[in-house]
Amino acid sequence: MTDGIIKGPGFAAGSLDVMGEGYGFRKIRKELGVGAFGVNAIVLPPEYTTGWHFHDEQEELYICIDGPMTIEFQKGDGPITLEQGDVAWAAPEAVRRTGNPGPDDATFICVGGKDGYVGRDGQVPDEEE
Repeated sequence: MTDGIIKGPGFAAGSLDVMGEGYGFRKIRKELGVGAFGVNAIVLPPEYTTGWHFHDEQEELYICIDGPMTIEFQKGDGPITLEQGDVAWAAPEAVRRTGNPGPDDATFICVGGKDGYVGRDGQVPDEEE
């Protein structure tokens, strides 16, 4: 799926490759029209570490897509290395930074939000058994 963004009534899909190029942010929320939470992909160059940051309200979930990558907490015991498929969570007030210790680009997805979990609200359409 590298040809663009596919949008329809109530859905959207697309490749990170068409959401930006080079290093930095891919604005998934903007490109797909996500409204309930923030979500970006971040591409880090080899041997790069970001600056420290925290949030006033949103917690974040980091999902390593292509690593390794690191996440380091200012009040932690050093960086935690995440490999492809690994995840890490940070409370809003946790001062943290991410990095790429490897020789190749690293890509991760960061999901941010606040105010809780919706719960199990999935429904089966009437036409399904």
